[in-house]
Amino acid sequence: MTEQIAMSEQEQQQWVREQYQTATKFLADRGLITKSVADTESRYLIPLMSVWKINLSDNTSVWAISGDLPTDYSPEVVAQNAREAVRHFSLKWQLQAENLLKDEAEESKKLAEHLISRAEGLYQLFDDEKVWQTA
Repeated sequence: MTEQIAMSEQEQQQWVREQYQTATKFLADRGLITKSVADTESRYLIPLMSVWKINLSDNTSVWAISGDLPTDYSPEVVAQNAREAVRHFSLKWQLQAENLLKDEAEESKKLAEHLISRAEGLYQLFDDEKVWQTA
């Protein structure tokens, strides 16, 4: 993942808005319509990642992740909170990478390496108590 860079309050708010838009567009492209976001359960680490608990129009919820990593989502039941959702995505991407590495195509291997890199970074964030302390 990238190094922390200095951002103004306005730039940080813009980054959060962009990540939310990225996540909701990703869901919409898959036929999932956003009703609202659970602000108190969502978390972000600017400019690395955002984890959103998003309520859908069919009265279900999903965890969506975006940022300096692949955008993805999973059903709410995979995690009780944002921290557990981060671990879920880390493990999910490791498994996806493992399957991609079985493919002989160069593009699959590059995607697998990217997933492994991001999965490892996510797991480090999951494991870091300082990231999850609330003020």
